[in-house]
Amino acid sequence: MADSVNKPKTLNFNVGVLGHVDSGKTSLARALSSTASTAAFDKNPQSKERGITLDLGFSAFTVPFPEHLSKTCGDRKYDSLQFTLVDCPGHASLIRTIIGGAQIIDLMMLVVDVVKGMQTQTAECLLIGQLTCSQMVVILNKIDLLPSDKRQGAMDKMTKRMHKTLENTRFKGCPVIAVAAKPGGPEAPDTEEAQGISELIELLKSQAFLPQRDPSGALLMAVDHCFSIRGQGTVITGTILQGSVNVNDTVEIPALKVTRKVKSIQMFRKPVPSAMQGDRVGVCVTQFDPKLLERGVVCTPGSLQTLYAAVISVRKIEYYRGVLSSRGKFHITVGHETVMARISFFHRVPPENQNGDSTPSSQKQRLDFFSFDWEFHHLDEYLSCPGDGERQEVQQWALLEFERPVTCPPLCLVIGSRLDSDIHGNTCRLAFHGKLLEGFEDKNYMETALPRLKISKDKQKEGAVERVTDDYTVIGRNLFKKETNLQLFVGLKVTLSTGETGTIEGGFGQSGKIKIRIPEGLKEETKQLLSSSSKKKGKSGTKNEPSKSEETKSDSQPVTIHLNFKRYVYDPHKKMVQS
Repeated sequence: MADSVNKPKTLNFNVGVLGHVDSGKTSLARALSSTASTAAFDKNPQSKERGITLDLGFSAFTVPFPEHLSKTCGDRKYDSLQFTLVDCPGHASLIRTIIGGAQIIDLMMLVVDVVKGMQTQTAECLLIGQLTCSQMVVILNKIDLLPSDKRQGAMDKMTKRMHKTLENTRFKGCPVIAVAAKPGGPEAPDTEEAQGISELIELLKSQAFLPQRDPSGALLMAVDHCFSIRGQGTVITGTILQGSVNVNDTVEIPALKVTRKVKSIQMFRKPVPSAMQGDRVGVCVTQFDPKLLERGVVCTPGSLQTLYAAVISVRKIEYYRGVLSSRGKFHITVGHETVMARISFFHRVPPENQNGDSTPSSQKQRLDFFSFDWEFHHLDEYLSCPGDGERQEVQQWALLEFERPVTCPPLCLVIGSRLDSDIHGNTCRLAFHGKLLEGFEDKNYMETALPRLKISKDKQKEGAVERVTDDYTVIGRNLFKKETNLQLFVGLKVTLSTGETGTIEGGFGQSGKIKIRIPEGLKEETKQLLSSSSKKKGKSGTKNEPSKSEETKSDSQPVTIHLNFKRYVYDPHKKMVQS
């Protein structure tokens, strides 16, 4: 027992390394890890256990525990602080990686090429950062490429520009530091020493904070590597996004629908009995082929949903120039996966138009709340409102229908993008973001779940009164096509342009005409209007067939019929509803 008390303890702090594809992210991760491994930190009891792995974009370095953090730890005592760098390679995987680790990236490093400045991808990285983490450091890399006599001036100018860019973001006033991670470029010999890295390490230490870690809830672990060790089993390495794991626990690999027992756990190459949210671990499981899992998730059995469709809250990303149209297709990054999905937007019918709405007003304002009891209106496209930022935005939701099922935790972050756009084009490919509120796990969700979703479309039809049969009945035409099933419309109310209200009683003949009952009876002036019109029509219809122009004239009846109704998009009975 005494041994576990005296054992050196390390706090893990996760740093996302984001930036344009050639801004030098990997060189920076390498320079940080190797500089942190020099004699400067040899007094640290963990120094010989560091084990720098640049495999699959993860590397780590350890520093003595900063004094300012010790004051915030309370009873928990740590000897060292490990920075785990998540180097996000290439753009498509960047989105997958960052959202996959959204809950555990504590700080983001935005790497900017000091010569080129902000590029489209840099802006996209900044947007992802705003959605996924609270703190950022900007790294101006490649300062060795600036002429030495103009270097300081160029760095100051770029620093000022970055501060201006970040003024209206959550990262306003964040630190900006200049480095040369790999002087001379990737091909240069390693004899050239990196510049500004020791200062960056000191800055990272000062920016580190005690992250919120919660061991409760179901386990969710983002897996980035899998390999077998002869005679022991298969090791799955990754980051615990939520919950905790203990030796002898049973875990599920949901993509393969298999469960396995945890034989042992390692952190920092040392065996531990358990690990929790935020920890980087290697978990050894029994009898499992590592070739079946390269990247993905591991979880508490049964804790993840596999979804065919989902309802999400949705906000457009202001830099996206395209229109967000219903029935459009987007790349949806959710949990640890990116998959194509068709989208349909809707917003809420104002509660005053809903009978018996008992939803507390606090919930009506919350973006992460949704109820099947509410009435919604279908939107042909996302409603962008002019005005002062998000406060003017109308609360909207969307139905996502995935091209293949996705496995993800409830309430996870969702980002919609157009990753098929030109990577070199000067346009933001991130289109919208939101939170997953309702998932549909049934393959037949169209029949079983969607009818619960009360989304209506308003419909209007207009026709004309052809003739009067008596004071209480008229025959209407041009409202429906010949092939329309008129039974669906029987009992609906219509309004005449002269003011009377009537009810559709049924079809009349075979050509789509309808019989309309006017309970209050026709006004005298309406009858006169209709009889004078039919007289004119009678005169024009001589023995010869009327000409086309005469036909058109007779079509423009003086009394029109208006039918307004709504239809619920997912109602299997296709009923028409009138308020």
